[in-house]
Amino acid sequence: MIKVFLFMYICSTTPGNECKLIDIKLNQFKDIYECTLSGYQQSEDIILELSREFVNKHGAHTKFLCQEQSTI
Repeated sequence: MIKVFLFMYICSTTPGNECKLIDIKLNQFKDIYECTLSGYQQSEDIILELSREFVNKHGAHTKFLCQEQSTI
C-alpha cells in the first residue's frame, strides 16, 4: 500500500541558518493532492504564529515535501 507523508521545514534567509525539520499535526495522507493542501494550510498556520517582526528580521519561511512511501 502507498501512503503519502508530509515533511515540513522551517527556514531562514539569515546566513548560517539551515532549514530544520519540524513536528506537525498531520503528516500522513492518501494522495499527493491532500498532502499538498495540508502543507500549504499548515505553512500558513506556522507563519501566523510568528510575529511580523520575526519573519521580516530572519526571513522566516516554510518549505514542505510530499513523498510517497510503501507501507506494509
